[in-house]
Amino acid sequence: MQDFGAAFGLAFHLLAGMDAELVEIVGLSLRVTFAAVFVSCAIGLPLGALLAVSRFPGRQVLVVLFNTLMGLPPVVVGLLVYMMLSNAGPLGVLRLLYTPSAMIIAQAILVTPIIIALSRQVIEDLNNEYSEQFRSLVVPFPRAIAALLWDARFTLVTVALAGFGRAVAEVGAVIIVGGNINHVTRVMTTAIALETSKGDLALALALGLVLLIIALGVNIAAQLLKSTARRRAYA
Repeated sequence: MQDFGAAFGLAFHLLAGMDAELVEIVGLSLRVTFAAVFVSCAIGLPLGALLAVSRFPGRQVLVVLFNTLMGLPPVVVGLLVYMMLSNAGPLGVLRLLYTPSAMIIAQAILVTPIIIALSRQVIEDLNNEYSEQFRSLVVPFPRAIAALLWDARFTLVTVALAGFGRAVAEVGAVIIVGGNINHVTRVMTTAIALETSKGDLALALALGLVLLIIALGVNIAAQLLKSTARRRAYA
């Protein structure tokens, strides 16, 4: 076990020197997370808008379901994706298990309900303001959804940032489907868990600091977007 002071010193040295292993792990983490959030937004934003604007039997059940799925246990998602992608599973022929693609799938499953639930609430509130105007102008349903998505774009970017924060900090699901293989599927959270268990705290601390910096950046970006949206609303 390393001395804590020495571990912090080595961690800052790794960060300052842009250690190759550190850069590789951070780069893979960001690629996987951005891909998962992109997939989640491509699926979740239209579905959230559809749930916000349309009225049909069973809608409230879907709203409750997606709100509940926001708290999906990551290890359960990892297990289900593992079963789907394993050799005995229905998608085993794709041979995606223990690859970054499997990690993207797991993260996307975790993030998509968050995107759907939050975007549904944002667009539903906005639709309550515009619904009478849409009806008076006989705006077609698809155009109304597109208009709501565009008008709520700043807030929806904040929703996407919330999904990004959820995905980048994920460890349970990605370690099950990715396997934490060095130079293949080792991301920040799984590397932190591994290095801590080995007692090698320097790399774990360096990666933890990067995660904190990313979390800070996401929160700053969210606040800036909220401020921009408020200014445009009162302009």
